[in-house]
Amino acid sequence: MLRYLTIFGTFVRACLVRDLTFRANFILECLTSLGWMSMNLAFYLLVFTFTPEIGRDTGWTREPFFAFVATGMIINSIVQALFMPSAEELTELVRTGGLDAVLVKPLDAQFLLSMHRVDFSACANGLVGVCLLAWAVGRFETPPPAAAWAVYPLLLLCGVAILYALVIMLAAATIHLGRNQSLYDFWFYLTNFSRYPAEIYSGPWGSPLRALCTFVIPILLVVNVPARAITQPLTGAAWWAVGGTVCAAVAALVVSRVVFQRSLARYRSASS
Repeated sequence: MLRYLTIFGTFVRACLVRDLTFRANFILECLTSLGWMSMNLAFYLLVFTFTPEIGRDTGWTREPFFAFVATGMIINSIVQALFMPSAEELTELVRTGGLDAVLVKPLDAQFLLSMHRVDFSACANGLVGVCLLAWAVGRFETPPPAAAWAVYPLLLLCGVAILYALVIMLAAATIHLGRNQSLYDFWFYLTNFSRYPAEIYSGPWGSPLRALCTFVIPILLVVNVPARAITQPLTGAAWWAVGGTVCAAVAALVVSRVVFQRSLARYRSASS
């Protein structure tokens, strides 16, 4: 484990040097990301000028909802900084045969292929998310209990693990297809469901979608459960959700590992 941490630290330093070598591009990417997020936050503020709550009796008033948004920003920034850049490069590695050089290295292929690049510009949204979370929580009528803050980091890690598993399985499709430039598009379409509270998925169309995105592809657990942990009381049902999220994260990592290993077993090099 220490060996892999040391290697990952080397990757981080190399990527930081690369980003700082082209400072103007790095700053522009940060500003672009912050601009997009600012427009989203402005849209949510506009929504709350017309309604005090997202959904009737859901508890998602303005401050809790912004804590929800902040939680999503933190989780997505971690995934987009640590895993997405490497996964997007897998397409070219498969197409050009560069994957051959990765597979002969004395390291775990999944580790190398999913964590060799770090996008520091994606961390900007995470920092905004932390500030937004502090602002929202500071305006709560009742501050979150110590138990909520104790499980919140664990649930954040579970959310990151679920999204990481999704990234790995989408990247594994590249090995079968040979070229999968739509990886980020699929990622955006699937994770778009996690940007909103689960309560909005109701009715004859919403309920089946909610079940699908909770029990089959656990996207709705990624943000909803950690956000609820700090915005609403941790009752019996909430603790069941916490346990379910931990189990879903473990299961997602196991399934993604199996899928990725089986995909690598089918790889026959670009020249074959």
